[in-house]
Amino acid sequence: MNSKEKIRIAIADDHTLLRNGLADLIDSFGPFKVILQAGNGMDLLEQLRSVAALPHICILDINMPVLDGFGTLAQIRKIMPAMKVLALSMYNNEFTIIRMLRGGANGYLLKNCNPNEFKHALLSIYENGFYEMETTEKSKVNNEPVSITPKELEFLKFCCSELAYKEIADKMGISPRTVEDYRDNLFKKLKINTRTGLVIYALRCGVASLD
Repeated sequence: MNSKEKIRIAIADDHTLLRNGLADLIDSFGPFKVILQAGNGMDLLEQLRSVAALPHICILDINMPVLDGFGTLAQIRKIMPAMKVLALSMYNNEFTIIRMLRGGANGYLLKNCNPNEFKHALLSIYENGFYEMETTEKSKVNNEPVSITPKELEFLKFCCSELAYKEIADKMGISPRTVEDYRDNLFKKLKINTRTGLVIYALRCGVASLD
């Protein structure tokens, strides 16, 4: 990026006050510039078709009227695959987050995050192509070779689905306790402590593919 060029940002969120507040905050960060705001996914897609230069990053609220974050992300991946997406969620619901990650989101944030984390997320997505809340220094560890057993690998793939742990146990023909052992072993090996962290690892390493 040219030193004078701003990192272009688009925001889609149906709450006007929150959207305007995010835009002001982002513009205050320095290297960023919000170039468009939309109240829902359909509004965003219509505006994207008419901009002179596409945003580098689109911030998507997951729960929006008309066209929600899931549908909007699917359309973005079809017609603007190079554009990066940061998903925003009000609640830390792992299945919602996993669905967005499988759909091609480059990261997610909870709406109650602090400004420094928000800025770090945008920079991480722009520079590295991904961001996940629990991994900063940990992501460096995850690039090192890790020995994963075939059963742990099978479990890791199932983690990228919307199945609960008990349902994963049924699919694998093992006990819920054994599934918990696989999970805990992977947490330890990968220096990760959430299921969404496992999903991001799996997607980055090609263990699972995007929807």
